[in-house]
Amino acid sequence: MTLTASYERCRQLHARYGRSYYLATLLLPAWKRRHVHALYGFARYADEIVDSFTMTADRRAALDALCERTGRGLAGEPVADPVLPAFLHTVRSFGIAHGDVDAFLAAMRADLSVTGYATYDDLLGYMEGSAAVIGTMMLPVLEPLPGEEAAAREPARQLGLAFQLTNFLRDVREDHARGRVYLPAKDLAAYGVEPADLGRSRTGPAVRELLAFEAARAREHYRAAATGIDLLVPSSRPCVRAAVELYGGILVAIERGGFAVLERRVRVPRHVRAAAFAHHLLASAGAGRLERRVRVDLP
Repeated sequence: MTLTASYERCRQLHARYGRSYYLATLLLPAWKRRHVHALYGFARYADEIVDSFTMTADRRAALDALCERTGRGLAGEPVADPVLPAFLHTVRSFGIAHGDVDAFLAAMRADLSVTGYATYDDLLGYMEGSAAVIGTMMLPVLEPLPGEEAAAREPARQLGLAFQLTNFLRDVREDHARGRVYLPAKDLAAYGVEPADLGRSRTGPAVRELLAFEAARAREHYRAAATGIDLLVPSSRPCVRAAVELYGGILVAIERGGFAVLERRVRVPRHVRAAAFAHHLLASAGAGRLERRVRVDLP
């Protein structure tokens, strides 16, 4: 697998499985875009091992093999894999912390055995690896302004958490079918919801109240992430704003639908996604042009 082919494979994974975020990445300068695809492609590659409804192979063995290949690749050894060459190239290019990679893979491993979380703090511990570190891995690719690297880190973490919790609300029934309940057991008990209620074909009043409570938590994460956008270089801001708008659109659609997420998978309509993209396109083009107008004084 050549590096070019590996980046293309990651792009294909992103386009197929992450349509909203993929659309937002089209607002990035081309050189950044492929690195975002590489990070997403790696995350999706691992996620498909633990989450795919169609996989028949030994999931634990497959994840162990991926972890082993990733470890060897991070140590500088050549690895045979369709996704890892691009991912490892991106990690090396931006000095992405190996600890973040390890934390993500540990969260994927948890999905093979952990079926629920007692409290929100327990869930946050899982989401640190499954979502927050995705934000921090993306951060150097998106480029904080000089001197703002430390300040931008927490908003990046919070945006990862916001996106993940939005996914949990949308995918309640799918996750239940996989044998997992991500909404905290303490919250289920507080609203009189049984885990089996999350696998039904209709969303009852108690489940709707529970989802409204969790949606308010997601809103808090979005608010905590908002300050980070202006800490990025201008050419990255339209992409992140569009991603927030599109993922936030999923949350809006859930709310406007009365939290009826068990009846159907909530989606942002295509025309809404297209409008969000068009809204940020002009700003993206302008920011890119300005950043390229850099005077270089020759000796």
